[in-house]
Amino acid sequence: MAILEVKNIRKSFGNIEVLKGIDFSLEEGQVLSIIGSSGSGKTTLLRCLNFLETPDAGEIIVKGETLFNSADPTTKSESQIRQKRLHFGLVFQSFNLFPQYTALENVLLAPKLTGKNNLEGRAKELFEQIGLADRMNNYPHQLSGGQQQRVAIARALILQPDILCFDEPTSALDPELTGEVLKVIRKLSESNMTMIIVTHEMEFARDVASHVIFMDGGEICEQGEPKELFANPKKERTRQFLAHY
Repeated sequence: MAILEVKNIRKSFGNIEVLKGIDFSLEEGQVLSIIGSSGSGKTTLLRCLNFLETPDAGEIIVKGETLFNSADPTTKSESQIRQKRLHFGLVFQSFNLFPQYTALENVLLAPKLTGKNNLEGRAKELFEQIGLADRMNNYPHQLSGGQQQRVAIARALILQPDILCFDEPTSALDPELTGEVLKVIRKLSESNMTMIIVTHEMEFARDVASHVIFMDGGEICEQGEPKELFANPKKERTRQFLAHY
């Protein structure tokens, strides 16, 4: 059974329809890369999945549980939003670390807010995993951009989400720092972490993802196995996009 089912997700801002009926499913342990030009709806889709935006229509189902159904008012309750978000972890483009807290305190903030105060051991394991065990007591300004993004990944993992989402995780980094973040994501994929990655790193998407979706104009233009889609795109729009890379 799919860990995630997305059915006919639609979202408009004013008169602009940003998502025009998005459908896909994700198996446990799969890595889905979402590619496409700026403005194609990729980030809005992630924000809808993480309940930072409320879809206008559609369904979101995780592990057989309907988290959102536009036809069912009971799934739109504000009181349920925080609980629904726990199914997903989200790593933003910018690191969004709190400057007044150490790296460790940043990672432990979400558990404290949700009443889970016994996760310091888990946090320290994550710092080992991301290669920053010796920097956990540093403040964000004492860390490079790549190190800050790795801390943001640990923060997203601390509550053990079912699905980890990345929104252009390397876009704010210098090219030489990009590799260290991609290395952590690659390790997560090897550990069978279910992930959705919005990225402009085409080589990374091709090599790490188990499935790729190409979005254009708020719709899924084409999707498939990475090597097949990158080598033999069927749609002209996909070919045009990939020609730039």
